[in-house]
Amino acid sequence: MVRRRLKQGALLVASLVAAGVALRAPKRDAAQPPAGPVVVTPTTDAPPLAGHVPTGAPPSLTCERARAVVAQVDALLVERPHDIDEVAFGEGVVDWLDPHGLWSAAPGAPAGDMLRKEAGRLLNALRGKESCAVAAALGKGLAGSVTELRQQFDEARRAGGLASLPTRSVFEPGEVTRPAPELAKLLGEQCGALERQTGATTGAFVSAARARFFPALSAEEWGEVVLAAALRAYVPAVDPHGAWAPFEEEASLYEAELQAKPPPPFWESMTRSALGVRVDAEPLPPLVVGDLVLSIEGVPLAGMPLEQVEQFVHALADERSQVKMEVLSEGARAPRGIVVRVPSPEAVVATREGLAKERVRYGEQQILVVAIRDVREDLGEELATVLDAARAEGPLGGVVLDLRGNGGGSTDGAAGALGLFVAGAPLFPMRRRDGTVEIDRATEPPEGSRWDGPVAAVVDRGTASAAEMIAGALSAYDRGVVVGERTFGKGCAQEYFEDESDVGVLRLTTLVFALPDGSPLQRVGLMPSLLVPFGSSSPGPQGAEVEASLKGAPASFRGPDVRDRRRLAAFAARPSWPLAKGDVGPCKEDEVCKSLRALGASALAPRRAARR
Repeated sequence: MVRRRLKQGALLVASLVAAGVALRAPKRDAAQPPAGPVVVTPTTDAPPLAGHVPTGAPPSLTCERARAVVAQVDALLVERPHDIDEVAFGEGVVDWLDPHGLWSAAPGAPAGDMLRKEAGRLLNALRGKESCAVAAALGKGLAGSVTELRQQFDEARRAGGLASLPTRSVFEPGEVTRPAPELAKLLGEQCGALERQTGATTGAFVSAARARFFPALSAEEWGEVVLAAALRAYVPAVDPHGAWAPFEEEASLYEAELQAKPPPPFWESMTRSALGVRVDAEPLPPLVVGDLVLSIEGVPLAGMPLEQVEQFVHALADERSQVKMEVLSEGARAPRGIVVRVPSPEAVVATREGLAKERVRYGEQQILVVAIRDVREDLGEELATVLDAARAEGPLGGVVLDLRGNGGGSTDGAAGALGLFVAGAPLFPMRRRDGTVEIDRATEPPEGSRWDGPVAAVVDRGTASAAEMIAGALSAYDRGVVVGERTFGKGCAQEYFEDESDVGVLRLTTLVFALPDGSPLQRVGLMPSLLVPFGSSSPGPQGAEVEASLKGAPASFRGPDVRDRRRLAAFAARPSWPLAKGDVGPCKEDEVCKSLRALGASALAPRRAARR
């Protein structure tokens, strides 16, 4: 089963895929036995997880499997893959290979230089144009450089001399500027300092850090790690909204906050350290800010890439009512075990911040302004609740949907929201590569939940994808006025697939869509009926590139006019947007009042937006 979502930036939402495979765990280095067992599987008696449990090992793929996934990608994309920039591809491999800044991404890393030099051959290997021997050769270089880094870590671990707290992060938050030997030394010092502070109680976590930061893999095994990184670089190189992730890291492809019932987070934000992750904001009790989480359900977090930590947390939150953790509090001499009780998804939804709304004076009337910053799966239900409450407070002269800065989200959410204004109407023709066209429809909510009065949408250059769907459909059906700036122009949709090799998940652009009247949106954007420049005050990303500037973005699609003529005539007969006939405001944001004044000064009835 595939699931369709749309969002600028291509970070989308879905439940964790239930299937998974265990990727190779790092081999233990016999030259220096660890101080304790390296635990890579849960030790709890709780029921098994539906999502895959990460091991902390670097993702790896055989040549055959990597090529099979590449062939699947090339076959499913809405357009044939374009030529790839080998330099950009090489940089992508360097970045994906190295989650820590130790193996290839650090300045002067020999493996990074080799990967950049051999990027073209590695690309040919993925596409079956030459053998995968190049990956093994790159793996040989990696095996040698990681062995040297492991030795530097061990020397620093024994020597000690670091007096900083173990919760302090030694990783750089942005671009990697620290040479790998320097980072290996810092990691060793921090691990050694923790051992001296806590004794044998943290030996297993230090050993896990050593095994994961400096995996003892053969040249062939490192070559398979290179191929996995190459695949991760290949997919976005041919599809700017696409991605591949192994099952151990699949949660990194999704945005949980867009789900109708998102999994509860254990904390709002975290920071990596040598031995685990530090909790930075809004933890579930008994966790507190500053706690260093060493393990979850017996699985050490030391050296685990953040994508795998995120995967583990999502899987646990989906499946468990309580979770065991080992944490080290600031200044403590030993870790302590705690049990975190996980709230239900319903409880998370109950505390979720709802749609921002305000009633604004509009001449002698009042207008409801609803700020929609993303298109969640349950947007239709949320918006219906807001409209019901507003009508109960008193008469409304119109409803304004503020879609500025809204990067999109769920097609289901867009159809649900549009159902309140154009119930049951055929919406967007969506074309696949083979030329078949699918048509979405607006939902049909109960009569009492619908809004039959005037409606308008405010958009800017940060309005994209599913948000453009909402504004574009209102305009195409002559149902509402669109005000603001030309939008981003993302008229393509992504779907999720388990890959053919059964090792991970793909997100691929498989459809391109047009507006209900057939007007293209992809690479074009929506031109408002009333142009209102917002400039730097807009909540959207400033100076952001638009869809047409993304290399590999699909071409525009002019589709058939799928509008229901009876509905179109009925919508056109409804009252047009009213003139203000008096002062407007005040508004929480000046741009909202600016839009309302433009609406109030014009006798423009709802009509199709001008599109070029």
